[in-house]
Amino acid sequence: MKKIFYVMCFIYSFGIYGQWAQEKGKGYYKIGLWSLVADEHYTNTGLVDPNATRGVFITSLFLRYGLSDELTFVGYLPHTQVYQNKQVFSSGRNPIDGEKFSSIGDTNLGLEYQWYSKKGWAISTSLTLGLPTGKSKGGSDGSYQTGDGEFNQLIRLHFGKSYQLGTQHFYAKASLGFNQRNKGFSDEFRFSIETGTKILKNKLLVLNRLSLINSFDNGNLNALSSNGSIFANNVEVTNWGVETIYALNEKWDFLISGSLPISGRLIYKAMAISSGISYRP
Repeated sequence: MKKIFYVMCFIYSFGIYGQWAQEKGKGYYKIGLWSLVADEHYTNTGLVDPNATRGVFITSLFLRYGLSDELTFVGYLPHTQVYQNKQVFSSGRNPIDGEKFSSIGDTNLGLEYQWYSKKGWAISTSLTLGLPTGKSKGGSDGSYQTGDGEFNQLIRLHFGKSYQLGTQHFYAKASLGFNQRNKGFSDEFRFSIETGTKILKNKLLVLNRLSLINSFDNGNLNALSSNGSIFANNVEVTNWGVETIYALNEKWDFLISGSLPISGRLIYKAMAISSGISYRP
């Protein structure tokens, strides 16, 4: 069950960054908390099966920093705890004790270059490196992973547009990406869209996002070997999420969000809840 948590973490926590570049010398910093508890998952055919209740709790730092007015550095640094509840059986079988494992998770570092910004439009390109800083094996049976043990490169093209309906201002953005992976993992196609607007005298930003991961099924990782489980390769998901961001003052924001996979393959079927505090110096 290891791969599920890593993928869900990337989708919900790293999200769609970009389109509008960070101003040179200016930064955006977010400390986040992310939690998911699941007792069922999507199978390799998209059906839903039960599993022993497992959870994950992640604390993370997300940052953006303007190296120039067009080039932005982006980072995501997580610490992950994976745990499983004690299992009790009605058949009289001896219970199985719960267990947990924690470590640094897989780190994402990226650069984004904005090469167009006119009339409310913004277009940018990004390269994200997924570094295997987490543990690909953990716990008594090796399935409590905090990373997948592989190095990957995600190339994306981002589009953003600000627009107005009546007196209300909105933004929309989309992202197309190709994720190249090694160590026998399949490559992936990624697509994301997001839209939002501010309310309550521009104090509260409300947004919706939809993200998709499709596997190219071109890897050779044996799901039954010690290199991974049936969840370690060819993960697919369509995920929908909502988020609210409240401006505490000119520099500090409070964030809370929820997200849910509406279809998938080899991934947990459960809602993830996250919150955080962001700082804009």
